[in-house]
Amino acid sequence: MALRQAREAIGAVPRWARELLGAATAVAIAVAVVTAVAASARSELLFRDGDSLVTTLVVRSLAIGQPQDWALSTVLFLPETAVLALLTLVGLGITGTLALAAIVNFVALYAVLRIAAGATARASMPVAGALLAFSAFGLLAVTETSSSRDSLEPASLLAVTTYYSATVVAVVLAVGIARRALDRRLSVVPRGPVVLIGVVAAASVLTNPLFAAWATVPLGLVLAGAWVVSRSRVALWLIGGLALGTAVGFVGRMPLAPLIANTGAGYADPSRWAESLIFYGGLVAERWTMPWGAAAVVIIVALWGWCIAATALLARRDAGAALVAACGWAMPLLVVIGAIALGTHAARYLQPIAFAPILGLVVLPGLLSGLRAHRAEGRYPATSIARTVGASASVVASIALVAVAGAVGAPRMAAAASAPDPDLDCVLSWVEQSGRTGGGQFWTVRLPKAHLDDPRALVQVDHRLRGYAWLVNRDDFSVGEVSFLVTDAQSPAFVLPRGVRPSATIDCGRYTIHDFGETALPLGPQRS
Repeated sequence: MALRQAREAIGAVPRWARELLGAATAVAIAVAVVTAVAASARSELLFRDGDSLVTTLVVRSLAIGQPQDWALSTVLFLPETAVLALLTLVGLGITGTLALAAIVNFVALYAVLRIAAGATARASMPVAGALLAFSAFGLLAVTETSSSRDSLEPASLLAVTTYYSATVVAVVLAVGIARRALDRRLSVVPRGPVVLIGVVAAASVLTNPLFAAWATVPLGLVLAGAWVVSRSRVALWLIGGLALGTAVGFVGRMPLAPLIANTGAGYADPSRWAESLIFYGGLVAERWTMPWGAAAVVIIVALWGWCIAATALLARRDAGAALVAACGWAMPLLVVIGAIALGTHAARYLQPIAFAPILGLVVLPGLLSGLRAHRAEGRYPATSIARTVGASASVVASIALVAVAGAVGAPRMAAAASAPDPDLDCVLSWVEQSGRTGGGQFWTVRLPKAHLDDPRALVQVDHRLRGYAWLVNRDDFSVGEVSFLVTDAQSPAFVLPRGVRPSATIDCGRYTIHDFGETALPLGPQRS
């Protein structure tokens, strides 16, 4: 009775008002989650990590009009860089823009979860399902508080612009497109969803081949299962669109080969599968011992189990919802098996273990309601007065949610993003006043480089003074020589030309500047 009354109350609110309230709630949740991440040790990964600054360095390089000759990994970060470039127009500075980008990433996840929840006329309480799943993901993210990029804390990686946030969003979007197509139950194959899922696959593989492992293979297998159960031609056409789009994406990468300094082939070694199993098992054991780690592991396992149960319950009742639930358990299972079989050793490859199981929560309200997906929304009793009151209340609640989230979260986030760093300021001040070009190693130099007015003033080198062409603009190396070096505790000792010694040493806290004055240190050949 209570559930029926709740449905009737929701039905009294116009669809647009429900969507507005859902979006506002998602924004509030995103602000709260990113605030928590930014206030923890995870802020090191978000604002200062060498890998995490790739997109920032690209945007800075474009802003100063530098010739573009990038040495990137297999991931090209095209969507992430475009979004970050747009967000810089807000004028929040580097760390503020990264914080804003983190919020945008989380809100984008809610948007695609809403698509995966189905159309309002076909699915029961889709906004509630999307919010439930999004809240669970946010809960997982706030339990992740370490500063290590190698820990098994995959949910919070969505806040970072360089750990495949666009691919995470694209995978869930592909699931949502497939669900919407199956929900239509048309006698003819809908061309729109088939083309759209192909476009998503092509664009995603173009920027990150991991989409093929995270989505093309597992989603294709789930669609094949849907065809076996329902004999729906739509499922077969979606498989075709997904496969064709993936192939187009790989072909599209060929002209971009000069940008790819590492094809990723070296990351896989199937002969080391046993080492990979031990490595990932160790990450799970380590996560279990971390604060809130055991709870996060239990939540993920419980969600994975629920996805299996929901698939069984929905298999013959609702093909679209069953597909969403099936992706929730099939994607993480296949990705983990694949990562081990290929002998990989990187926690970031396992992100589907966090974002896929929440898909089971997307279909939960529909299962609890006991309504068929085809039941029309218009059958809910509602009067024009009730709709007007409900719409007004939704608008007011939406504004209030965003306002409260901003008022509470913004100061804490601003404090985390603008935390004083006198050591970094010392380096920036000295480098800019010197008017000369210096060098430093990857993990040391990238943060100062990103914050300089002209990033070219610091060149990325290895310990033998060779240009280190990795996630950097190779045009930097055209300077040919440097006259000072920046080091910190992470810097291996430099191998300098015989008899060369710094004329001065400047202490900048965790950084040290070794100034060679008039002595030029020539750069060696590039390596990656």
